[in-house]
Amino acid sequence: MQQDARNSYRTKQSLPQEFYHSCLGKIAILVVLFFVLFVIAVITVPSDEKMEREMMDNIRECIHDNDSIKGDAIDDAVANFSRVFTEIDSTVNDKEVMEAFHKYNKLEIYRHSFYSTARLRNNLSGEGIRVGVGIFNIVIPTVKYSDIILFVSTFKNYNKKRLIEPTPQDEYVGENPNIKEYHYLGDPDN
Repeated sequence: MQQDARNSYRTKQSLPQEFYHSCLGKIAILVVLFFVLFVIAVITVPSDEKMEREMMDNIRECIHDNDSIKGDAIDDAVANFSRVFTEIDSTVNDKEVMEAFHKYNKLEIYRHSFYSTARLRNNLSGEGIRVGVGIFNIVIPTVKYSDIILFVSTFKNYNKKRLIEPTPQDEYVGENPNIKEYHYLGDPDN
C-alpha cells in the first residue's frame, strides 16, 4: 500500500522529458539556440555594398526630412526606425547637398564577426560617429542631423582681437585691499 502511494505520486517520464525538465537540459537548449542564432547572424551579415547603399539612402532621408522643430532624441529614434522600412523619394534632387556631404564627411563601413557598423568621419569627431548597424541582413540607422557637416565657415577675425584687454597704465583702478587670513574662533557672544 505504501509503495502504491509512492508510485502514484511520481509519474514516469521519458528520457527526453527528464532532460528538458532538468537544469542542464534547459541550459543546453539555450546554448544550442544561441549558437543557431549566431550562425544565422554570421551568414546574414549585410555586405559592404548593401550597408553603404542603405546608409546613404538613410542619410539622404535624414538631410531631406530635417526641420528645426525636432526637440529630443525620441524624434530621431522614431525617424530612424521608420527609415529601416522606407526609401527616399526618387524625385528629390539634392545634388548640391550631397556634394557638400561628400566634401566634408566620409562614410566608413566596418565588418565584424556577426554584424557590421557604419561610421561617419568629419571634423566634429576624429574617431567617427556610429551612424548605423547591420545585422540579420537589416541596416538599422542611428544617424542624426547634428552628426552631419554640410558647410564650413570661418570665424570673424576673433583671432586678431585679444580676449582680455589690458587696463591702461594711466588709469587709476584703486588700491589692492589688505587681505588677511580669517580664522573662525566660534561665537564670541557665547
